[in-house]
Amino acid sequence: MIKKILIPQDGSEYSKSALDYGIYLAREFGAELIGINVVDVVALEGPLLHDLSGSLGIEPLMNLSTRMREALEERGKVILEGFSASCAEAGVIHDKRQASGIVATEICNAAKLADLVIMGGRGLNARFDYGLLGSTTESVLRRSPQPVFVVPVVFKPIAAPLLAYDASPNAARAMHSAAQFCKALKLPLTVITVSKQETDARLKEAEDYLKGYGLKVVYTHVNDDPPVGIEGYYKEHAHDLLFMGATHHAALVEMVLGSTTEHVMRRIAGPFFLER
Repeated sequence: MIKKILIPQDGSEYSKSALDYGIYLAREFGAELIGINVVDVVALEGPLLHDLSGSLGIEPLMNLSTRMREALEERGKVILEGFSASCAEAGVIHDKRQASGIVATEICNAAKLADLVIMGGRGLNARFDYGLLGSTTESVLRRSPQPVFVVPVVFKPIAAPLLAYDASPNAARAMHSAAQFCKALKLPLTVITVSKQETDARLKEAEDYLKGYGLKVVYTHVNDDPPVGIEGYYKEHAHDLLFMGATHHAALVEMVLGSTTEHVMRRIAGPFFLER
């Protein structure tokens, strides 16, 4: 059961949307929200400051770095105060913390004591990122010890969730999460298997598991390559949340998520829930 939800906060529109989704889910699950703001050491020690060292000298550089850290810490405190105010207004149990380090690493460290991470598809530096996912979000997806719920820039209540099931261990975990979500939010669920081979056994496996939840479930098979089939079905049937397991190999867990996962994440603009 989801009882602690970690929500990175950087002041961007995407992080505000993540908070909206967090409040929405916290109410349904009776969960606590934990807001985290990370002072980015890459920004403090990156190329800009090193480039300035040649003209300013070491001592001015150190002073500039200290002032930047103080400014980022103060900004982070303001962001977290806003997080707390929003949670308090919504009547949601919450906590907040500030960390310093590499942003994705600190988020993943904090995720060890949470059940779910909710974050925007992109962040404060969205204008510098390419595609639907930002670099920090991608890094967290590859390394998080807990499932990650990636959301778009605008909050919208979930109405039509979809589970892509391939009988892998990660997909089984995604099915468990989907069942919890749909039970708590009183939603129907569509389960698809996508393959050019016979997959009746997979659907029967999913049906046997989900029948204990008392959900309204539709089971279907799509005869296509998984990446294209999942994307097409999601869009054609107007789904608004995708549950799936990462299709990686264990030895490559922090390098790749698998061709199907990578394809779908970059092609679907709506929220998705990834187990790995």
